[in-house]
Amino acid sequence: MAYSGKHGGDAKELAEVFNKGLSLSSRGVHADDYLNSHQAVAPPMHVSTTFRYSKDPDALTPLSNFNPQTPYDDFVYSRDGGPNTTRLEAILSAVLNGPSLTYSSGLSAFHAMLVFLNPKRIAIGGGYHGCHGVIHLLTKLNGLQQVELEDGAALATLQKGDVIHVETPLNPTGEARDLAYYRRRADELGCFLTVDATFAPPPLQDPFQYGADIVFHSGTKYFGGHSDMLSGVLSVRPTADRADWLGGLKEERVYLGSVMGSLEGWLGVRSLRTLELRVLRQTESSQKLVDWLVGELSGGSEGGTVSESVFKVLHASQQPEAADAGSWLRKQMPNGFGPVFSILMQSEQLAKRLPSKLHLFHHATSLGGVESLIEWRAMSDSTVDKRLLRVSIGVEAWEDLKEDILQGLRALKAEVAQ
Repeated sequence: MAYSGKHGGDAKELAEVFNKGLSLSSRGVHADDYLNSHQAVAPPMHVSTTFRYSKDPDALTPLSNFNPQTPYDDFVYSRDGGPNTTRLEAILSAVLNGPSLTYSSGLSAFHAMLVFLNPKRIAIGGGYHGCHGVIHLLTKLNGLQQVELEDGAALATLQKGDVIHVETPLNPTGEARDLAYYRRRADELGCFLTVDATFAPPPLQDPFQYGADIVFHSGTKYFGGHSDMLSGVLSVRPTADRADWLGGLKEERVYLGSVMGSLEGWLGVRSLRTLELRVLRQTESSQKLVDWLVGELSGGSEGGTVSESVFKVLHASQQPEAADAGSWLRKQMPNGFGPVFSILMQSEQLAKRLPSKLHLFHHATSLGGVESLIEWRAMSDSTVDKRLLRVSIGVEAWEDLKEDILQGLRALKAEVAQ
């Protein structure tokens, strides 16, 4: 479903075109065409925080700034919306298959989601520690209770209006969770199902196909794609019973103050043009590297270089369901299992030292950029196994990344032997 705008007309017609089957890549390039009021092909960047009202006193309407000459430029103040973020939201709504709203960061979007739904209890598993931090703040403010997602007895304590929040694939391991199962449990308990799909953006996964009420993304990652912008995104299930949710979220965003900046909106539009190209390339390369590493652990050809330092590789492709063509996992992620995986080293010391031996992988946090990253995850998350390295694959040739890992492991072996 494409973003329908406020005024119908061109936007409504464009939505009908999208619903007739325009491809993901074409939507990424053209979903905001109806918002372009200039002959320039590339969108301009607007930095203004405020916008002039009509010079005609008879045309003044409180809380509106509609101009029939430019029907989609009816902005008043950038905390409510602006040209660049509106274009970004138009594209996101098209590629995510549900009306979407942007925020200043992933955590501000997660916070806004919980403020809007206002549950008394939330079920959440492992995953990104920042979301747990937001929950702890809300617990301090309103007593929000947290229960363990993967504990059946704990899940059963949820009541109507509570939230089941599923992150899939999980941060930092890249392992997946069954959304259809959690939709069934949400229906049984009268709960909302919210999904963090940051690690599997389009075209890898569509949580709305499995009944998600709200889909959350840290847009900093694959939507940004170049490690140069912060963003959060909430998308609402495009059904009649959720029709007023986007308006409610947008109204509350005004008072939360967590709107994106104009530069970030402009960067996001630039990035979404190549979303499918980047994600498919990164996913393919990631899978080849995972398969190679797992093969080496099973007695590959590199003379123990990998197995002497690496204990285990974690990724959705390594779950048992990945081998079953009819499994929930293969249905949920038909185009690949994502560009992020984790390497569990034989010791904390090896995990801590390997990143310094690599040349093509930057040792840094975050993920989703065109450059490959590796992180000794303990640097930013104190809850993980100290042996764990999180790997985010970029758009480099996978063979080059393989050789870089090999030379890094050899250098690590030589250093440890001294």
